[in-house]
Amino acid sequence: MDDAGPRTDFSFCCGAATEVLKFGPTRLHSGHHFYSDRVALIFCVIHTGNPGVVGFYRTFMQTLYSMFGCCHPVWAVSHAGHCEPPHSMDMVEDNFSAAKRDVFGLNGQIEHKLAFIRRHVPRETSLVLVGHSIGCYIILDIMKRNPKLKIIKAVLLFPTIERMAETPQGKVMTPVLCHMRYLAYLPVFLLSLLPAALQEGLIRLAFSSIRSLDGAVVQPTVALLSGDCAVNAMYMGGQEMRTVMERDNITIEKNIDKLLFYYGASDHWCPVQYYHDIKQDFPRGNFRLCENRFRHAFVLDAGGDVARMLFKWLRGDVRTWTLADVDSG
Repeated sequence: MDDAGPRTDFSFCCGAATEVLKFGPTRLHSGHHFYSDRVALIFCVIHTGNPGVVGFYRTFMQTLYSMFGCCHPVWAVSHAGHCEPPHSMDMVEDNFSAAKRDVFGLNGQIEHKLAFIRRHVPRETSLVLVGHSIGCYIILDIMKRNPKLKIIKAVLLFPTIERMAETPQGKVMTPVLCHMRYLAYLPVFLLSLLPAALQEGLIRLAFSSIRSLDGAVVQPTVALLSGDCAVNAMYMGGQEMRTVMERDNITIEKNIDKLLFYYGASDHWCPVQYYHDIKQDFPRGNFRLCENRFRHAFVLDAGGDVARMLFKWLRGDVRTWTLADVDSG
């Protein structure tokens, strides 16, 4: 059946290998049995952080999908080139075209998400966008570039939308990603040569300090070490440090009623001061500060908890939107 899940699909989008993890229907179109004679009211797109590996979000997505009664599809789209494609598929469809578009760069990744939505989501489908880290920056840019999208809510988790290079983690990573990136390629390449079992053991060792590690993130981390995935992620990271500077206040103001921001209480990529600053600049905005000690990379040990939290925030609105859509039909 078309609405079975989870399912992972690979395809070329903007000429680059793209992985899509789907809970719920794998295609959306009018007349589908899942929606009677209408398309979905709610469609959740997970805009990932960097690395943009959809497998990291499996527990989060599965929990979100089940909490809403398996009624609304939840899809996650990898960043271009951040997935290990099948052996029958290259990382890029056309090297010249990919280089010209700079598809692995930050702007290319934004265009990549817009192209995916245009290709796979009917225009009449309502969207709930869920972003994490740099995915929040991508969502705001999508809203700016295509204001006609039927976005009814955008949830921005641990948003890196401003002054990334000035953050505590940014000060450490900017020299590495912008000036010493090529030095990091050699150890990544050497790790990729190790047997998968040994790679998995090293990853579990690296994560050993995380008491409640979600085992679902281990295999996607192993896959990240294969091929050019990690290289593409570092390349994108370098552009983030140079590009994500001033907060896009114009787009935030235009969409303030659709946005929900969730800031970490001890987030080295997004200091608490950023939360206080944006809350002061937009008094009527929906800004929340973490009270649960979730880490920036919440998918490592709290994906289910964060999904349940989102369900509590959104369930009333989803019910309202659903009833309004039925009435309008």
